[in-house]
Amino acid sequence: MTKPEIPGYAYGSRELARFPLSDREFEQLKRTVMLSDEDVKYLRLAGEVLRDQIEDVLDLWYGWVGSNPHLVYYFGDEKTGKPIPEYLEAVRRRFGQWIRDLCERDFDRQWLDYQLEIGLRHHRSKKNKTDNVSSVPHIPMRYLVAFIVPITVTIRPFLEKKGHPKDVVEKMYQAWFKAVTLSVALWCYPYCKDGDW
Repeated sequence: MTKPEIPGYAYGSRELARFPLSDREFEQLKRTVMLSDEDVKYLRLAGEVLRDQIEDVLDLWYGWVGSNPHLVYYFGDEKTGKPIPEYLEAVRRRFGQWIRDLCERDFDRQWLDYQLEIGLRHHRSKKNKTDNVSSVPHIPMRYLVAFIVPITVTIRPFLEKKGHPKDVVEKMYQAWFKAVTLSVALWCYPYCKDGDW
């Protein structure tokens, strides 16, 4: 997979912080969310199914966030509270790439390190810095965890659109759920005190 030209997309950059998790601990975490080799196979299939639907998925997710003032607040100007269109668009482009990465990339050290970067960009340590905006400085961890639900339950109709049998759709859906949960567990790292995560 070639690196797309998306502002702020730093996957694989040597400048990214290394996630302080050993390979063994990472494997244990993958086992804890029950992510298997078979799930990875069905994630790859989900990636094929979703490839030409990513903008539609993002339209749904952004519509949902936009209909919840307490969520769109985190994309707003710190002083006026008004949403910052260029910030919303930059994050949207990276969010679309996140879908591709989740389905198509290996769950290796590069992927792991980029999950730390995503977590940092939600946390006060790096929020707003990638896009150089003056938005609110921090997204509470509770919203990262809660977002597992809308990002998961809304994906099934998109997985169903290519005519795969119901059991295959269910396997893609379960693999997606496990991978999203793994991602969010990793994104929470910057929010925890040393030794607590």
